[in-house]
Amino acid sequence: MTTADDASALFTETLNDVSEIAVLERIFPRLPRSSAELLGPGDDAAVLSAPDGRFVVTTDMMIQGPDFRLAWSTPQDLGWKAAATNLSDIAAMGARPTALVVAIAAPPSTPVAVLEGIADGLRECCEALAPGCGVVGGDLSASDALTLSVTAFGDLEGREPVRRSGARVGDVVALAGRLGDAGVGLALLFRHGVDDDGMPNADRAAVLKGQYPDEVAAQLRPVPPLDCGPAAAIAGATAMLDVSDGLALDAGRIARASGVGIDFASAALGVRVDVALSGGEDHGLLATFPPGVRLPEGFRALGVVTADVGSVLVDGQPRTQDGWDPYRGWDGAVG
Repeated sequence: MTTADDASALFTETLNDVSEIAVLERIFPRLPRSSAELLGPGDDAAVLSAPDGRFVVTTDMMIQGPDFRLAWSTPQDLGWKAAATNLSDIAAMGARPTALVVAIAAPPSTPVAVLEGIADGLRECCEALAPGCGVVGGDLSASDALTLSVTAFGDLEGREPVRRSGARVGDVVALAGRLGDAGVGLALLFRHGVDDDGMPNADRAAVLKGQYPDEVAAQLRPVPPLDCGPAAAIAGATAMLDVSDGLALDAGRIARASGVGIDFASAALGVRVDVALSGGEDHGLLATFPPGVRLPEGFRALGVVTADVGSVLVDGQPRTQDGWDPYRGWDGAVG
């Protein structure tokens, strides 16, 4: 029987109180297993099956301060988002996610329960969005700021990867997933989820989660349409990427890589056109398809590919390619 003192100890025990081995022993059982795993956590490296002979790999970091606030996100939220953002990049190549490698650096004063919560979030995300994908290894270290680094792997299942550089003039531009909600959620948190001194406040953030559940959840626990990535590849998508930094900015990446332009129809962007274009972190999939191709389920047409090399337009008029830059922050309207 667990006593109140036992429960209290679970939340006051810090990384400084236990060894790395002890922490790993508590984290490993919480992590998801990969269906591609031949040898998982415990050795110097994992061994994965690669039936296609090729694999897709990507990596991303989340750092306390520029990327998340502990007053706004639970440890489970952090684990979920760290997985989701990487899984979305795998899907954007037309691949199926198979495995994650996760490194966490944290201050020694961090409660062990925080790392356990992150592990739970990783598992919850994989089980919900990418069944069969699991954590096969990683690393723990110490840092002044809590930092999560995730590397994700994916299986192309015999298909060619969908790159950013294949869009052709006349292609249909389409999106799968949400558009603008995460940007609104972030703006709400910065405006109303802070105390009188402008510092992130957990109580005020909790109120926002009740008032604007969809927008705040889109920011803290994104749900990328992972199945739409392979579906787009099968349907003949000519280019595709994960919309993480803002629709206009990311569309510009396809435009420059492909030597084309992207012209969005404002009517397809909804009533918040500026937010749809410059808000980010919804992690939808932006793809181009040959004209006449039936769009896969989950995709909706937003515009057309033009010959205006490197340009992003709205109703034929040039649009600033603003969004998120890690060294400059947000450009444009996000709320």
